[in-house]
Amino acid sequence: MVSEKVGGAEGTKLDEDFKDLERKVDVTSKAVVEVISKTSEYLQPNPASRAKLSMLNTMSKIRGQVKNPGYPQAEGLLGECMVKYGRDLGEENNFGGALVDAGETMKRLAEVKDSLDIDVKQNFIDPLQNLCDKDLREIQHHLKKLEGRRLDYDYKKKRQGKIPDEELRQALEKFHESKDVAETSMYNILETDIEQVSQLSSLVESQLQYHRQATQILDELSDKLRDRMNEAQNRPRREYTPKAKPIFDFDSDNQSTNGGYTTSVGPPPSRNSESFHRYKKNINFFSEQPCCKALYDFDPENEGELGFKEGDIITLTNQIDENWYEGMLHGQSGFFPLNYVEIVVPLIN
Repeated sequence: MVSEKVGGAEGTKLDEDFKDLERKVDVTSKAVVEVISKTSEYLQPNPASRAKLSMLNTMSKIRGQVKNPGYPQAEGLLGECMVKYGRDLGEENNFGGALVDAGETMKRLAEVKDSLDIDVKQNFIDPLQNLCDKDLREIQHHLKKLEGRRLDYDYKKKRQGKIPDEELRQALEKFHESKDVAETSMYNILETDIEQVSQLSSLVESQLQYHRQATQILDELSDKLRDRMNEAQNRPRREYTPKAKPIFDFDSDNQSTNGGYTTSVGPPPSRNSESFHRYKKNINFFSEQPCCKALYDFDPENEGELGFKEGDIITLTNQIDENWYEGMLHGQSGFFPLNYVEIVVPLIN
C-alpha cells in the first residue's frame, strides 16, 4: 500500500462490472442509513421525543411488545388538555362539551398515530436496519478482505523470482476467491431489491391506513360539532336577569360603620387588614406564569432546542421528561435541559 500511495506503483485493476456493482452497493448502503434517519424524523418530528425514543431499550417497546411506542403523541397531549378544561367548564356548557368531544377525538388520533409508528417500525425501519446491519456489513467485510488479498498478491508479484512460484500462485488464487465472494454477495443484494420495494410498499400502506382512520375520526368530530352549532343557533336565547340589589337604609340616626347606612353585602377587606394581604398574595401567585431562571448559557446544537444566556427568565410550557423542559423566550419556543435552569414558579400538572 505504501508503494502504491507514495511510490505511485500500479496495483491490480478490478474489472468495470465489479466496480459498477461496488458503486451501486455503496449508494444502497448510504440510502438505507439516510432513509432510516429521515423516517424516524417523519414519525416523531419533536427532537426531544426522538432523543427519548433513542434511549429505549434496543427499541423493544416499539416492536409490538407493548401497546404504544413509548413517547407521547402531540395529538394525545392536545386531547388531554381539551378534555381537562372541557370537564372544568362542565359538559352541560356548550363550549365545555365541544372541548370534551374534540379532546376525546384527539386522543383517538394519538392511538391511530401509535399504530402507524409501530407498523412502520416493524415493516419498514426494522427490515432496512437488518439489511444494513447484516447483508451490507457482510459485503463491506468481503470487500475489505479482497483489498487485503489484492495488496498481498501485488506485493508478491513484484518479488517474483525472489519467492517461490507456488506462494505467488496461492496469493493469486486467494485474490480471485475473495473477488468471487464479494462480487456474488453484491450481485445477490442488488438482484433481490424486490424486498426493499416490498418494504417501501408497506410504508405507504401504513400511511394510507393511518390517513383513512384519521379522516373517519375527524369526520365524526366534524358532524358532532356541526350538530352542536345547529342546536345552539336554534336554542331560544336566554335574557340576562340582573340579581336584586341590596337595600340600603339611609337613616341619619343609624350610626353604622358604613357612614349611616346598612347593607347585607359585607365591605371589602381593609388595605391594612391581614385578610387583604392574604387576598393580594393569592392574586399575585395565581397570576404568575410558570417560569425558570437560566443558571448558565445554553447554545442549541440541534433543531428545536432553545438557546439562552445566564440570568434569562424563561416561560415554562411543558416538561418533556426528567431531563428536558419546553419553554419560550423572546417569542421563540424550544427545548432545553433541566439542569441548566432554576425553577422560579413551578409547572402545575
